[in-house]
Amino acid sequence: MQHYLVLTTCPDLAGARRLADLLVRERLAACVNIVPVVHSVYEWQGVVQQETECQLLIKTRSERYAALEETLRRNHPYELPEIIAVPLTAGLPAYLHWINQQTENTA
Repeated sequence: MQHYLVLTTCPDLAGARRLADLLVRERLAACVNIVPVVHSVYEWQGVVQQETECQLLIKTRSERYAALEETLRRNHPYELPEIIAVPLTAGLPAYLHWINQQTENTA
């Protein structure tokens, strides 16, 4: 079974908490860590932007990724949200098992 660390950013803490709560309640993520302040520098529509954002670190498994991505896209405040999935190549077996349990689709 493949596990992912999914990254996204939000413009503020309230929005980050709202998304994190939704993902965990929907069992799309076992856990979401919110890093409250990251400084992002990027080009958007031809202009270099510098913003303060919140970083979300989302733990899930491959079987739940498509639904997680769709939920993020529907509920994210950005026009083009960062949604990047990084495969986990190793981890504490008991923790990975916990991710599996927390993301079981109960529907």
